[in-house]
Amino acid sequence: MTAEESQATEAMKQTLQREAQAWVVRLGSQQATEEDAQAFRRWCARSRAHAQAFVQARQVWQAMAPAAQRVRQQEAREAARRLPVPGRRAFLGGAVAASVAYLAVSPPLALWPSVAEWGDDYRTATGEQREVAMGDGVVLQMNTQTRINLRRGATESAGEAIELVSGEAEVLAGGPASARVTVAAGGGTVSAVRARFNIRHLDGEVCVTCLAGQVDVAQGTQQVRLDAGRQLRYGPAGLGVVTGVDTGPVVAWRRRQLVFDQVPLSQVVAEVNRYRHGRLILTNEALGRSRVQASFSIDRLDDVAFLVRDVYGAELTQLPGGIVLLGAASA
Repeated sequence: MTAEESQATEAMKQTLQREAQAWVVRLGSQQATEEDAQAFRRWCARSRAHAQAFVQARQVWQAMAPAAQRVRQQEAREAARRLPVPGRRAFLGGAVAASVAYLAVSPPLALWPSVAEWGDDYRTATGEQREVAMGDGVVLQMNTQTRINLRRGATESAGEAIELVSGEAEVLAGGPASARVTVAAGGGTVSAVRARFNIRHLDGEVCVTCLAGQVDVAQGTQQVRLDAGRQLRYGPAGLGVVTGVDTGPVVAWRRRQLVFDQVPLSQVVAEVNRYRHGRLILTNEALGRSRVQASFSIDRLDDVAFLVRDVYGAELTQLPGGIVLLGAASA
């Protein structure tokens, strides 16, 4: 590499770092909008270097947040292992630094992805669905807000295992009889040969539904085999009870539909929020206990708020960024 090329590369690196620093400041300014969130997603998606630059900028901010007064004395050491000194003085400010560190890890109302999500092998955004062919006849259908990583087995023969970090996927194992697909999720594993199953990992609970063939579910020393039309949930308390289930609503998302049969409105809202930009927020517990029997198109989920208003007499308040408050109507 020539001296000119080296200088150009360093200039591009510094530009990327400054942009990452600007995003850290913007997202912690208490004025970030949905448009900012969308622009941030596009910026991070431009390359892995963009996402990594943001992670590094956030790490620097976190390091300074607990002791902003000591940053000036630490700059010489920090510069050597984190970011160049120029531009870093704009980062000073303990209270704002702490808020940015929190927002980057836990975005408010999930309006943008957390930093951890950008390192996944496969991920889908809000409302996005994606098909991934894994080889050996294994096909993943990824639902909205799903994160998947690939893990190398302990032995060469074990091959690569799929880790469902969070979200939902339908797995088709249609390869040769000797090819077994294994999905790790929530401290357990789901494996099958020539089968189709739906696996959902949300809020620390995993739900497995066998759609065709047979599926083995294991957690610790416990193991259960599911036949088609059977479902099992597991979590910190261990494996649950195997039950029969109507698989239609389970796989309705594959037809871009959400189907609810006497489901509490609070659960309906939580599910709708996984597919919709912005947020529906229930402000009344009694309203959340109302039972819902309905089906919605994933492509028209803004209609849900108006249905709640019309059917349940709820008071609807629309806020910027796609945030909608649903509460009990005033007397």
